[in-house]
Amino acid sequence: MRRFLLALLAAALVLSAATPAMARHHAPAAPKADKTSAAAAQPAEQAPLLRIGLTSGQTGVTVAAGSRAEARTESSRPVALTANAPCEIRWQNGAFLVGREKLRGEILTIRPEAAEFSLNGRRYRGALELRHRGAGLTAVNIVPVDDYLLSVVPEEMPTDWPAEALKAQSIAARSFALKSRGRHAAEGYDLCTTTHCQLYKGIASEKTASTAAVRATRGEVLTYGGQPIEALFHTDSGGMTESSEDVWGSRVPYLRAVRDTLLGTMPWTKTVSKADLEKKLAAKGHNIGRLRAIELSPLAVGRAAKDRTASGRVKAMTVTGTKGSVTLSGTAWRSLLGLKSTLFSAKLTKDSVTFTGFGAGHGLGISQWGAERLAGTGKSYADILHHYYTGVTLQTNSY
Repeated sequence: MRRFLLALLAAALVLSAATPAMARHHAPAAPKADKTSAAAAQPAEQAPLLRIGLTSGQTGVTVAAGSRAEARTESSRPVALTANAPCEIRWQNGAFLVGREKLRGEILTIRPEAAEFSLNGRRYRGALELRHRGAGLTAVNIVPVDDYLLSVVPEEMPTDWPAEALKAQSIAARSFALKSRGRHAAEGYDLCTTTHCQLYKGIASEKTASTAAVRATRGEVLTYGGQPIEALFHTDSGGMTESSEDVWGSRVPYLRAVRDTLLGTMPWTKTVSKADLEKKLAAKGHNIGRLRAIELSPLAVGRAAKDRTASGRVKAMTVTGTKGSVTLSGTAWRSLLGLKSTLFSAKLTKDSVTFTGFGAGHGLGISQWGAERLAGTGKSYADILHHYYTGVTLQTNSY
């Protein structure tokens, strides 16, 4: 009987290992302390890998491995790199010149034993890949998703905020990263290091509180239809978030407008001279002449109008001048004039236009200040995520 039970156990383990992680059934939630210790015990290599584009078009780079490492191409012998010793790498006559060693091939990979390196003086986790593309080198950081998040989360949210808000941000950032793999495939990597994707600056950005939040939520991803969601976030909703079709023009089922904890948050005002507004419009091909009138209904957070969305954001605003009229979307006006959000009103005076509004950002997904307020009232990170993303599943043990 003992042999039979052992055989059954071995077969179960084999089947479990062969099942794709995202397809497994959810395991029952473990006590918080047990979950944290279990996550810490799992090697980071089990997590999905991301390819982050660090630099491009470089004639040469300086690399230092934090431990013993080898540099190799797909067709050359490896070259040993001394730990913590800077090494100049450049492309010369159809080959990588690593110090004084010439390695032929299209891709040079450096994998330090301790999974840490520096590129041009900035430290990163994971491995480094150099590719010759066009006129220079493209540097790509190959890094487990959670090691990537150790830098991203403190760049995107203040680390002195409540732990539950930081955990919500960690899961949103993880979900976004996994959903966005291949976003920069044409350039040879998944994600960039700017706000186009998520801010990423390497080890120097890491903070104790955000690291704890990433570790505590390891493997947790927001999904819709079994796939990670594009978990967008913004600074402050102004009182209500936005639906995707009113920003992008296309409907995303989990990005729905929801009311926030407070109305009229983060008020702001910006005044633009009539001459400047006229000039900016003309530069975009809209020569209206001298500005004479603005057509926009009054602002009320959470109230729709013919030219406003359900959240009260500007759907369209029309301006009329001596040479004609032009109607632009709220998003276009925000971009043109550098406004903090599209939740605004506009008042025309003799020589200027004053825009008064609330919130900051596009309004999709998590309102970060809203998450901070919800966490302050005792809401959990799961509560926060389900408040801002409609109909999603918080999937655990994803890897």
